[in-house]
Amino acid sequence: VHLVESGGGLVQAGGSLRLSCAGSGFVFDDYAVGWFRQAPGKEREGVSYIHSTDGSTKYIDSVKGRFTISRDSDTLTVYLQMNNLKPEDTAVYYCAMVYGHGVDHEFEEYDYWGQGTQVTVSS
Repeated sequence: VHLVESGGGLVQAGGSLRLSCAGSGFVFDDYAVGWFRQAPGKEREGVSYIHSTDGSTKYIDSVKGRFTISRDSDTLTVYLQMNNLKPEDTAVYYCAMVYGHGVDHEFEEYDYWGQGTQVTVSS
């Protein structure tokens, strides 16, 4: 399995970015993809998740209403549309994948990770 993130960059507060996570090498069709982020000096946190088959999604409270996760099953790509960005959204964003049902997986279950993409929101 190989995951590659793209779409990060520098944006002013209130702006938007769309992150992409391009996947390849998946063996099974039943999996979840999560977007995680890690700010300097902080632990990595899960931001949003989506399941491959039923499309169920999950978000942390701080991004609800601003971020939207979606998937393109044909290209094995997962997107994170981020609107109304805030300085506190600044972090390296990673996508990760875990085989299995649903979107409620522990951090430790995610076996496959991308290299990350930097998102910087200026005030």
